[in-house]
Amino acid sequence: MANERSKSDKGVFEAVVSANKQIGRIFYRLGLEFSGAGAAAFAKSKAGQFAELDLSGAALPRAEAIPEELADKAQRRILLRRPFSFCDVSEHKEKTPVDILYSIVGPASLRMTTLSAGDSVSVIGPLGSGFWVPEGKKTALLVAGGMGAGPLLLLAKVLTASWPKINVIAFAGAKTKEELPFERTLDEVSQHVGFSVAEFAEYGVTSMVATDDGSAGYNGLVTDCFSEWLGKQSLAAKETIVYSCGPEEMLGRVAKIAGKKKFDCQISMERRMGCGIGVCQSCVVECKVNGSNKRVYKLCCEDGPVFDAKEVVFD
Repeated sequence: MANERSKSDKGVFEAVVSANKQIGRIFYRLGLEFSGAGAAAFAKSKAGQFAELDLSGAALPRAEAIPEELADKAQRRILLRRPFSFCDVSEHKEKTPVDILYSIVGPASLRMTTLSAGDSVSVIGPLGSGFWVPEGKKTALLVAGGMGAGPLLLLAKVLTASWPKINVIAFAGAKTKEELPFERTLDEVSQHVGFSVAEFAEYGVTSMVATDDGSAGYNGLVTDCFSEWLGKQSLAAKETIVYSCGPEEMLGRVAKIAGKKKFDCQISMERRMGCGIGVCQSCVVECKVNGSNKRVYKLCCEDGPVFDAKEVVFD
């Protein structure tokens, strides 16, 4: 990840499934392993980028394993690839392991749960533009909503490894404790000193959890938790940056909070991306034109999914 927005060389590659572990009622962590040209391409991927997976050949799970709300949709034919961001990327000799955090939301992700070690998956990627680090930053604040935690976990890893002088603090929110997409829990002592999420603690990143119903951590929206925490701090605007990924309504609130503090803010947007390479034009994001009242439409897959929060138009 460079100090400016950049993209990696993309291609169509075959990945081998190394693991597919269930970490919650509807949450899974899929491990893919690339070799050859795929390993070289994904080793250069940036936190915030994504890949398109072909799941058309994946089998349906047993009938009893299909959630009731997906019983009718489960039989739908999978025609388009599905986009997924990365929660971990590493290099191991001549191979590049990539982890994807995902949840069951439809017929494609339902089939994804049946992938097992040794299976082959066609992948297009790495796609889009990822997060970048402007010069002079000393504090990075990561705000995740639900499944938005995935790319921010990878960002935490990259920041602590490549920018060790930047202090990284994470905020993770969900509606309930059960909807937090994390595998491990920490004891009360660890949480008391600020390591609420084990996956962030692995990189030495302190974190805070918020749930809408108060079942874990702060009782309320993660943006309220974030705002209250900021009110107790004294951070220099030019030295602070906010990174966020999650539901668009939450991203709008994060952008507003960062704007009031005059912090740089980068947000990862989500759209239905049928192709991932700018052909289908289905993933437009309304953006401002700097210095005018004009609006333009950019493509989430090509111009994003990571945008400078100041350019995005929120409803």
